[in-house]
Order: sequence, then structure tokens, then C-alpha cells
Amino acid sequence: MLQAGIVGLPNVGKSTLFNAVTRSRKAEAANYPFCTIDPNVGMVEVPDARLGVLAEMSKSERIVPAAIEFVDIAGLVKGAAEGAGLGNKFLSNIRETDAIVQVVRCFENDDIIHELGSVDPVRDIEIINDELILADLAAMEKRKESRIKKARGGDKEAKAEVELIDKLLPHLDAGKPAITLELSDDERKLLHTFYLLSDKKSIFACNVSEEELADAVNNPDSHPYVSAVRKYVAEHHNAEAIVISARMEEELSELDEADTKDYLEALGVSDSGVSELIKAAYHLLGLRTYLTTGVKETKAWTIPAGAKAPQAAGVIHTDFERGFIAAQVVAYEDLVACGSLQKAKELAKLRTEGKDYVVQDGDVVEFRFNVSK
Repeated sequence: MLQAGIVGLPNVGKSTLFNAVTRSRKAEAANYPFCTIDPNVGMVEVPDARLGVLAEMSKSERIVPAAIEFVDIAGLVKGAAEGAGLGNKFLSNIRETDAIVQVVRCFENDDIIHELGSVDPVRDIEIINDELILADLAAMEKRKESRIKKARGGDKEAKAEVELIDKLLPHLDAGKPAITLELSDDERKLLHTFYLLSDKKSIFACNVSEEELADAVNNPDSHPYVSAVRKYVAEHHNAEAIVISARMEEELSELDEADTKDYLEALGVSDSGVSELIKAAYHLLGLRTYLTTGVKETKAWTIPAGAKAPQAAGVIHTDFERGFIAAQVVAYEDLVACGSLQKAKELAKLRTEGKDYVVQDGDVVEFRFNVSK
């Protein structure tokens, strides 16, 4: 299962956010650096309001949402690439994840120690960015040394690697993450085999106080820290920034859905920041959802973006992919508008798709297959 790693400087709210998204108390959240040493891993259900609507339509006995894993990783400090703090461990743990959720402190609180003595979210992002890049620089210089001899000997793969590294090193040396380097499709595929830290897709979680949440969500440019983060990550990382209040979300995780909704409405926000963050992380990982519905269950199935119908069928069972014949497909919005699968069929909204059909997020699907094929 793909993982999103929660990273950031010490005491910015990483473990608190992890507890909120996993609805657990697995991660210790304390007012001192490195309270997280070994990474905590938690399975997280992906919020999807479509499931409830379909379940009611089909009178389903149960609902099964999609899920991803979040990993709470030890805090990083300046100099991590040279082993400062828990740097080596931190970088190793991040390398094992598929995407990064970087928590950025956007609140003032004299009772919670900031590692650097002041709140400056852009500075904090740059520190982590620099450490990831420094680690990548060291790795690429070492890799180049190991490939040069083979490249000179006529090894085509080694030559391609050296050429890509020569293009990459000046970019990294300028303080730019690998993911922002303009490359051809083939070069990008090769770059992914290097498993660089700064080549991972990222999303930024602006951690604000509960008192500032509504204003920061509804008018983010009015909040100086949130506004600065949004502008910076858009320009330098081509990434999204989401506003959350980790401490409040951790407390809300102990309430039921109705009480949570009432509380958020009283604050003046329509949805949980954590809910939005989970959905954004799911898409950041390149994942999409198709749906099945019936009396027994309504379920969300996870597929990679761009998956074709047979591959999507194989998520249910390998026999479905092996014996794929066709897929009966209706878009979620069309099905809801029709009110039932039968009505969707009558109105020609339910269509038959073959093996080349690319399944879309929100498609409601039923597969036809023959295991004797």
C-alpha cells in the first residue's frame, strides 16, 4: 500500500496531525524535540460522501471506503543531511514513503517550543527543502562516480544516467528540488529510479490555532503565515497548501460524525481540514477511486490514475482481469440524477466499455468476465 509520510521540524504538530488522521493516540505528541523516534504507521480511510449516497440508494448492508497509509516521521533539524539530530534516520524513513505531507507551523504559542525560537513557516520549509536537496546531491555525486567508468566503456544505461545526473546536479546545487527540473518523459522515468527525496510529490499542511481556523480557511490571504506558505509552495514546489488545526482535529477525532459536523459549523467551516488533507494526499499518490454498489455493500476501490478497465477489474480479483469481457459503467453524477441503475439503463446513461476504457474517478462499475477464458 502506498504511504504518505508526515514530516516537518520538531514541535510543529506532526504527531498531533497523525493522531487526528488515524483517529488514534498512537503517536506521542510532547513539547520537546524528537518525541517521535521510530515512525508510527496508521491506516487511514479516505472520506468519500458518494459512498453514503450510493449505499442509501442500494440499501447496502455496509460501506467500505478506500484507504491509504500515513507515516509519522521523526522531526528534522538543520544539518540532518550530515547526520544532525535524527537526520540519517529521518531521511531513511522519508525515502521509503511515496509522497510527503509537510506540516508547517503557522501559529504563535509561547507554551510550545519552536526549535529555532520563532515562527517563520517559509524559513522552516526552506530548511527541510535544503536538507532533502543536500542528501540528494551527495547521493547523485556518489552515483555518478560509480557510473562514469561504465559510461566511458560504452554502457548505454550508465551513459544515460551520467547525462541525467549532469543535468540534475546544477539544479540541485541551486537549491531547487529534483521534482521541479524540466525533463523529457524518458528522463523523468529514469529519475524516478534514483529514489530522490526531493523528487517526491508534496503537500503542505498549514497548522493554525483553533481560534484562527475559520478565517484562515475562508480567507487564507488574510492570515500572514498561511498566505506566505501558499505563495511560496506554489512558486517553488508547484504544490498545494491546506489549512488544518491539528490540535483541534485530534480532539474532534474522538467525536462521532454528527457532533463533529455541528462543531465545525459553529466554528464557521464547512469541512474538516484533515478530511481535505487525506483526500488531497490520496490524489497526490496518483490514486483514483471507482465504486461498486449493491445490497451487500457499497465499496470504493483504489486504482492508479489512468488504469484501464481490465486492470481495475483485477483489483477485485485476478480472475476478473484474466477473464475480462466488458465493464458496465455509469458516472456517479448520472446515477444519482437517475436514482437507480435500472433508470440509468433506461436513459442510456449506463454504457458498456471494453478493455481500452480508462476508468474515471467516481465511475460506478460492474464487470463481466469469464474465468474459463
